[in-house]
Amino acid sequence: MQLRYGLEISHKGNLSWEGIDLLDLIEMYGTPLYVMNERMIRENINRFKNALEKYFGQNGLVIYASKAFCTKAMCQIAKQEEIGLDVVSGGELFTALSVDFPTDKIFFHGNNKTYDELEMAVENGVKIVIDNFDELEMLSVICKTKSKKANVLIRVKPGIEAHTHEFIRTGQIDSKFGVALENGEAFSMVKKILEMDELKLIGLHCHIGSQIFETAPFKLAARVMLEFILKIKRELNYEIDILDLGGGFGIKYTAFDQPPQIEKFIEAISEEIEEFCQQKELKKPFIVLEPGRSIVGEAGITLYTIGSIKEIPNVRNYASVDGGMTDNPRYALYQAKYDAYVVENPIGEKVKVYTIAGRCCESGDILIKDIKLPELKTGQHLAILATGAYNYSMSSNYNRFPRPAVVLLKDSQVRVIVKRETYEDIVRNDLEI
Repeated sequence: MQLRYGLEISHKGNLSWEGIDLLDLIEMYGTPLYVMNERMIRENINRFKNALEKYFGQNGLVIYASKAFCTKAMCQIAKQEEIGLDVVSGGELFTALSVDFPTDKIFFHGNNKTYDELEMAVENGVKIVIDNFDELEMLSVICKTKSKKANVLIRVKPGIEAHTHEFIRTGQIDSKFGVALENGEAFSMVKKILEMDELKLIGLHCHIGSQIFETAPFKLAARVMLEFILKIKRELNYEIDILDLGGGFGIKYTAFDQPPQIEKFIEAISEEIEEFCQQKELKKPFIVLEPGRSIVGEAGITLYTIGSIKEIPNVRNYASVDGGMTDNPRYALYQAKYDAYVVENPIGEKVKVYTIAGRCCESGDILIKDIKLPELKTGQHLAILATGAYNYSMSSNYNRFPRPAVVLLKDSQVRVIVKRETYEDIVRNDLEI
């Protein structure tokens, strides 16, 4: 039986990763436990870098969407691999700055940036992706006050609906993100910025959604954005240097998911850009891509201890684990699907269907609904796969559960990169009356 994501069977018969028996890992660090694979993260980064270089030469940059998984260690990996960073908050920006990430490679996104966040961005010379006219005015005031000039991009809604969950579609006309093309809003913003000495318009950005399995939406987005770049050149005599097409490249959460290879996405985008620019005699812009999930998603698993097992005859079998929506809210948010292995019995015959439940006081605290597994026993351990993206980063202290630790594996070595929270951590900022 071929296990996924480079997982293997240890000499003890347990699930192992990077030469490390996961039962030994559990004994050392407890559960729930986020486990990240450094080798896979770096390989995924280099798949993007190599494909971008193949089709665009030096005329492109990969920037990691840090919202997928943002820690000091992850920012260090991105820095070492010489890619850029996409941040969406002062907290993510502060994390990047704390490891001396090159600020000229940081792009600051977000639909409601605060004055303080914009001030931090301006002071540190990061590129700012402007989302709306209120933000534009605020940024202008900050730059004038500080006698600084900011490099900016505009987030554009290209009017494209990717075939994905409505909560992670972002390019359609009614999205909360960006300014619309079709009503002239985006063009008005371009004209306004070009009148401002304190801002330099260097590019346009769009993001059409997440977990996309087709190349066609990316090709369409590229064409729509290039048409807008051409309009700006013809009508305003201004050349846009950077085209940031965002991320959204799908990954394989379950055996039924069939995302294209990364190179196929980038090849499709390249073909569209090459054809359009040749036809219209337009200079090819510098291309930026923003993968997040596709860098860290499959490079992470979460380990749990199985607690109570409840069988409701002819209805459902529940296996509850010692984590839940506090460490992975994605099922509760958008019914995200996952696969899992039993750590002690990874290749055993799958004989029973279980719903994997969390321990929060919520009926909707489910991690996996209806997964066929070997018969489970209390005290065994479950590895839920492909949890590297939007698990740790969306975790919470609901029901006052401490957040799990995060460990990083490489070459049979283990490093703790985020310490497990304690009860003391939970009350640390509380004040008595």
